[in-house]
Amino acid sequence: MIAQSPLDPSFVQNPYPAYDVMREEGPLFHWKDYGFLCSARHETVNAILRDRRFASELPADLAPEPPAHLRAFYAFESRSILAIEPPAHTRIRSLLTKAFTTRRINEMAPQVQALCWDLVATFPAGPFDLLPAFAEVIPVTVICRLLGVPEEMAPQLLRWSHDMVAIYQARRDRALEDRTEAATVAFMDYIRGFVAKRRKAPKQDLISELIAARDKGEKLSEEELITTCILLLNAGHEATVHAIGNGVKTLLETGVRFGADGRENLTIIEETIRFDPPLHMFTRYALEEVTVAGHTFRRGEQVGLLLAAANRDPAVFAAPATFTPTRSNSKQLAFGAGLHFCIGAPLARMEMLNSMPVLFAACPDLALAEKPIYANRYHFHGLERLMVTL
Repeated sequence: MIAQSPLDPSFVQNPYPAYDVMREEGPLFHWKDYGFLCSARHETVNAILRDRRFASELPADLAPEPPAHLRAFYAFESRSILAIEPPAHTRIRSLLTKAFTTRRINEMAPQVQALCWDLVATFPAGPFDLLPAFAEVIPVTVICRLLGVPEEMAPQLLRWSHDMVAIYQARRDRALEDRTEAATVAFMDYIRGFVAKRRKAPKQDLISELIAARDKGEKLSEEELITTCILLLNAGHEATVHAIGNGVKTLLETGVRFGADGRENLTIIEETIRFDPPLHMFTRYALEEVTVAGHTFRRGEQVGLLLAAANRDPAVFAAPATFTPTRSNSKQLAFGAGLHFCIGAPLARMEMLNSMPVLFAACPDLALAEKPIYANRYHFHGLERLMVTL
């Protein structure tokens, strides 16, 4: 059994020593503060992520009635491809994949580079926070352009997104839950209205394609469409902001810089994601009685999968606590694995590959202005601010 508060300041700033201790406990250990079994080992985390006998949500007959003050949020979550299982998951993901193509993503690369050059031109001379000036702007702008949502809505979309995903963090109270519910209602109302406009006047954007998308005669329902659009912004934005912020911090601390070779640069970015990923825990529920790593899970029993700990498992990664920019091992689990592997992973990689090298090319003397501080929002792992100088 491990007792480790996810709110402890030293753990928030550097959870990796604790993960090493957890990993030594075996393939599964009981995390007292959460009250369920977890795994910090790559083999076990990878196996359960890929095991169809585990799901993202409790079986419906075991799920408690959602509290009245969070009814809209849980209704939203019940339609999310992050939570649902086949056959609904297969249908929605297939429809989304038809519209969310590699070609569409790659065509955004020049726009991302141009946006980054524009942002760099506005950097102040003195110390400033790189997160709102750079890391936060890129993902939300890209998602707005992909969906076809007006870019001037980006600040409001960010506020709704922050308030919705805050519910997943360990530090959660009634006031936070009320903000989550209010943001869910407001966000859905806005997207509902926007979808209605696109139905009448389609354009060359992702929302229009999702409205038209069909798979064997099936299409997204109105509520599924609204949920999917919001999910693309929430999931696509929140994690990528932290991935860029954590990655820039790592490069500034290690002195590693990008070169002219795109493949080598992608290897560096992949290593930043392995080394300090933005999401540290996924949870799964057993759909049936199942034995894994010597433990028999009861139907409905929960397990925590520590992605960041798995990414530093010495059984898979040589010298895992060392940032190695030439590392070729591609087994990192920051984007998950199996049925629920992150559908936005190619988009996140494209954004990082076309933003971070531009930042360092335009600002060769970029340096930390103060020690970076991580926000107390476990199981998210992102910086509170990233103060830099040019």
